[in-house]
Formats: sequence, C-alpha cells, structure tokens
Amino acid sequence: MDARCITPRYFVSPQISVEDVPAIAEAGFTTVICNRPDGEVPPSHRAETIRAAVEAAGLTFQVLPLTHQTMTPENVAKQIELAEGCTGPVLAYCASGTRCSVVWALGNAGELGADEVLSKTQAAGYQLDGLRPALEQIAASSD
Repeated sequence: MDARCITPRYFVSPQISVEDVPAIAEAGFTTVICNRPDGEVPPSHRAETIRAAVEAAGLTFQVLPLTHQTMTPENVAKQIELAEGCTGPVLAYCASGTRCSVVWALGNAGELGADEVLSKTQAAGYQLDGLRPALEQIAASSD
C-alpha cells in the first residue's frame, strides 16, 4: 500500500490488494473507496474481492468507479459525500491514485481555491496543473 496524504482525512493510493488490507486497517483508515472500474483489473483485484477483505477487517468499503467520461459533477459530489460521511480517515484508490486526486480536487476547489488544491495534490505526488482552469472556474463560481 502506498497511501499518500491529501488531507489528514483523505488519502489516495494506487491499486490495493487483499494482502494490503491488514496494513490499511493498522494505519487507522476507517473507509476504503474504490474508484477503479472492474474492467481494468483481474478478478483478484476487482471491487467485490477487495470489499470482502476490507469488510472482514471491520472497515467500510464504498465503490464509485471513475473514468474520464464518468468524472461528472454528480460523481464528484458523490465522492465528497462518501469521504465526508465516514467516521475517520479514508483511503481512496484507483490505478495510480490520480483519479482519486482529481475527483478530490474538483470537489474541493470551491472551498479551498485552485492554488491550495494544487499544492495539496502536488505534495502527495500528483501533478494536476492541467486542471487549473477548471479548478479556477469552480472556485470563481462558488464565490
């Protein structure tokens, strides 16, 4: 597991495996969000396989598969709702952690502004500068 901190309550990671679940639980995560569509992974890494291990460890598991086409305002809002509705730190994962970072950035630009969002994602190792125009638009529309 390669959990990268975006905020103290929201971390992102590349694809996790069943073998990562004990470390995820030990790290104090309470919720795992899968943002990776099952069509991208072998059966051993599909959401329901990971769900079984996560829930057996006593954690909450949510699924919101994201692609460029499904990165809609509704799904951005859903991700924020899933993350904010949990009782503790969240680990969101996809192939590399980028989609989980993008959805977080889009969902928080209105509150934090483009500069802060990009600073937080960059500190976690995700270069999302190409999103700046969209983030600035979101921030401006929330003023």
